Amino acid sequence: MSRRLALILAVTCAVGVGNIYFPQAISPLVAAGLRESPDSAALVVTTTQVGYTAGIFLLVPLGDRLPYRSFLVTLLAVTGVGLLAAGCAPALPPLVAASALVGVTTVAAQVVAPLAAGLVAADRRGAVMGTLLSGSIGGMLLARTFSGTLGEWLGWRAPYLVASVLVLLLATVLAYTLPDMTPPSRQPYPALLAESLRLLRTEPDLRRSCLYQATVFAGFSAVWTCLAFLLTGPAYGLGAQAVGMLALVGAATMLWTPFAGRLVDRRGPDPVNLVCMLGILVSAAVLTAGARGGALGLTALILGTLLLDVAMQSGMVANQARVFALRPDARSRLNTAYMTCAYLGGSAGSWLGVRAYGQAGWRGVCALVALLAVLALARHLVALYGRRPQLDETPATSRR
Repeated sequence: MSRRLALILAVTCAVGVGNIYFPQAISPLVAAGLRESPDSAALVVTTTQVGYTAGIFLLVPLGDRLPYRSFLVTLLAVTGVGLLAAGCAPALPPLVAASALVGVTTVAAQVVAPLAAGLVAADRRGAVMGTLLSGSIGGMLLARTFSGTLGEWLGWRAPYLVASVLVLLLATVLAYTLPDMTPPSRQPYPALLAESLRLLRTEPDLRRSCLYQATVFAGFSAVWTCLAFLLTGPAYGLGAQAVGMLALVGAATMLWTPFAGRLVDRRGPDPVNLVCMLGILVSAAVLTAGARGGALGLTALILGTLLLDVAMQSGMVANQARVFALRPDARSRLNTAYMTCAYLGGSAGSWLGVRAYGQAGWRGVCALVALLAVLALARHLVALYGRRPQLDETPATSRR
């Protein structure tokens, strides 16, 4: 794969993921513009996220059945139309319906990852996954800033309309730059959906990769869900915008994930996973100091969230490299199983985090993060040392 194509695919990931996150920043503007309550306007964000999870399960497996170029271009084109419809929506119900369409179809990042894995040699797969993940992180971080600033200037419709133009331009670029690849499977659609579940039963390395990411992402979601409570509470007394500023710390992971990918290529995913899980444990300890407030507490929050972000995203690179090496003919179905488990873990982490905060405050959230990391670490140590003879008999390529 050329560097130019890798850059285009990274931008595709950024735009696809950004469509999930940019409505969060303009939800108050939507409420005011459509004369709805904030709770009602929040349905736009919720519907987009629920649609995204459904799209991962329902559409991503088709990447193994349909030609990548036409499939990806079609998805982006439909997303562009959905964004245009959202920007022109006269009331909340049509906006919610258009947001559902956008959420379901903006799964480009999850389609691009298996595509890219099939275009590079195994010893470069980690580096490419890291580059794509950097694009996704950039899209997640910049989308809120883009939509919030543009929305304040031109109203809530402007981010949707500008995003629509960007997505349709990207679809045109991909139509002329993506190679024409033969799909690896001829299975009918119902069989593809069932295959994702079957792969979870039959592929032990897929199951443990799903467990690693689900637990780590759960801890990550718990921290970021409860951080607003801490910063706006009596310990700090800051505004909600402080959470957004703190989130910009995660921009450092855009620079780190390509390096993590190269480490995966050289050392394999297992050592990288081990370091990441230990990093999560250390971040939980550092974040605990944030409960005290003041300058020292805020410093602890900055350092702890940075370490948490780097460890979680680096673990994502390692897990995807391992998963994509299992079945070259089923990478989209493998990614469907993996990402569905990861997002279910994230949703559970947000729910558990709120309850831990209510019962034990910020220290309870940090304890939850540590517990989840210990669960992942215990499973990983069993995989590394609990069945050494079987691992030694497995070809190196299948362990990657």
